[in-house]
Amino acid sequence: MAQVFKTTDYTIGKLMDDIEIGDIALPDIQRPFVWYKKISKVRDLFDSIYRGYPIGYLLFWENANRSDYKNIGFDEKKRKIPRFLIIDGQQRLTALFAVMKDKEVLTPDYEKKKIKIAFKPLASTFKVGDAATDRDPEYIANLSSLWSGEGDFAIISSFIANLKEKREIPKDEEKAISANIQSLININKYPLTALEIAPNLEEEIVSDIFVRINSQGVSLTQADFILTLLSVYWEEGRKEIEQFCIDSRKIPEKETRFSSFNYLIKPDPDDMLRVLVGLTFHRAKMKDVYSIIRGRDMETGEFSEDLRTQQFDKLSSPENTIPFRTFD
Repeated sequence: MAQVFKTTDYTIGKLMDDIEIGDIALPDIQRPFVWYKKISKVRDLFDSIYRGYPIGYLLFWENANRSDYKNIGFDEKKRKIPRFLIIDGQQRLTALFAVMKDKEVLTPDYEKKKIKIAFKPLASTFKVGDAATDRDPEYIANLSSLWSGEGDFAIISSFIANLKEKREIPKDEEKAISANIQSLININKYPLTALEIAPNLEEEIVSDIFVRINSQGVSLTQADFILTLLSVYWEEGRKEIEQFCIDSRKIPEKETRFSSFNYLIKPDPDDMLRVLVGLTFHRAKMKDVYSIIRGRDMETGEFSEDLRTQQFDKLSSPENTIPFRTFD
């Protein structure tokens, strides 16, 4: 059997830039960030990279329909058609992107917050940022400041100057502090390898590849694939589903005619997605729905942009989406 993937070497800096301009689509930045309940995972990720340890491969899926593919970039002026969707590595790349580009993530409680990781240059240690590290001049309180564009020399000089206001710094310590901060800034040169899967593979094969190479044996569901498509093709609908789930967890602040709040059930987006696709396409198997809305002709196996547009029009019709909307 012919090889279904190729490998490409990146640096972290290149990946961050490609995600920012939309060349690589990162839908997880708009979904609940699983690691947020254990920010220590983000701390450990930066620690591993800083020490030059390997952090695993990435798995990308090349886009089969690129001519009008909508990315989820952060700068509308840089919006472009993405080349790849991230299948494995979303949590790692979301953590890196959120910290290095100073972006908010969505917590499991559907709140937007930034991730704060602190670094003690003299000891080369990382901590989850808190009030103590904010007050301690021995720490860089927030790693995001290192890639703000201020300049390496200015960042290092400012840190040392602030520390000198609190205590005397011997020359050997000053040298070590400077070198360690520079080493951390330079992790944008850290190499990562991506396995890039061919665009026309069946989603079942992609899912199987994911499961086989994932060390934790995590199952990649068809709902994961569909939510990824919604993030890039129908962002408004994804937000409506997400808002419905957020509201289901909160007692309405004012009296409303309709509310998704429920004392017993707190649905997640994949739960509501099953309702939506079942209502729209009258199919119970999510894998069939994914093939349909991806634009695959079920008889020829070929992709069609027109067909994909038609299916998303059905999915987004008011009669299907009205249950996910809020009414005053």
